[in-house]
Amino acid sequence: MGRTRNSRRAASAAAVVEAVDGGLAELIPDPDRGRAWTLLIDGAPQSHVDLDDPAYLDFEYQRRLGHVIDLLAPPGRPVQVVHLGGGAFTLARYVAATRPRSTQQVVERDAALVRLVRRELPLDPGARIRVRSVDAREGLRKVPEAWADLVIADVFSGARTPAHLTSTEFLDEVRRVLRPGGVYAANLADGPPLAHLRGQIATVGARFAEVAVVADAGVWRGKRFGNAVLMAADVQLPVPELTRRCASDPHPGRVEHGRALRDFTGGAGAVTDDMAVASPAPPPSVFR
Repeated sequence: MGRTRNSRRAASAAAVVEAVDGGLAELIPDPDRGRAWTLLIDGAPQSHVDLDDPAYLDFEYQRRLGHVIDLLAPPGRPVQVVHLGGGAFTLARYVAATRPRSTQQVVERDAALVRLVRRELPLDPGARIRVRSVDAREGLRKVPEAWADLVIADVFSGARTPAHLTSTEFLDEVRRVLRPGGVYAANLADGPPLAHLRGQIATVGARFAEVAVVADAGVWRGKRFGNAVLMAADVQLPVPELTRRCASDPHPGRVEHGRALRDFTGGAGAVTDDMAVASPAPPPSVFR
């Protein structure tokens, strides 16, 4: 199939390269979509945004978080969401497009990145999105108690999740912000032997009654480094529908829940602030 006029224009657009607080940011035009861009930080892909179609989610982990958003409440119902980690605001744009009149708070520490994204990939001025350029835990403390229907954690520094966002104390602050019945979702990254993932599942399980995790088969088997999306709440999770949606994605994911997930942790204990470490760095081959 030939390219459209819009996609030819995108292919000829120049990449935007700029130093930000977290490293070297690159906005690379998508040759197949008219006004779509991929954000990289120091060569690591962070976000994909289609300005013409903000409901389009290209990265597999963002599609899975999109399923969590879709299953949060009846379609189209406005929700209140806290995003820890902004990137190019892909998921905030998705919520605004699929659930108009939603109110959102984005916490993105990298102020220079926020300025770059606002300038090159502007947000819809009608979207109710507030952005704070502070540390994720500091920003979370500023959110009122029981304010959010959903808290999404997708924070990476140098391709690693900072240690202070992996502990029970961090999750206590998440729980304070969530309304009764609210949902916590997180993008996790790990590789063989999956010690970090097991520890994070145990940590979240120590603070929430229900936990489900989706990843592709290669990650579950410990064959490769990759993303795992975690969903947690104190109410029953929509595991059957999440399973169906993830299985039908272009890159299918497998959902684990209940006893199978507890068995997977292999007796790993919950992580506290005094023992927390950052997630492992991905091998260089991941981004080649």
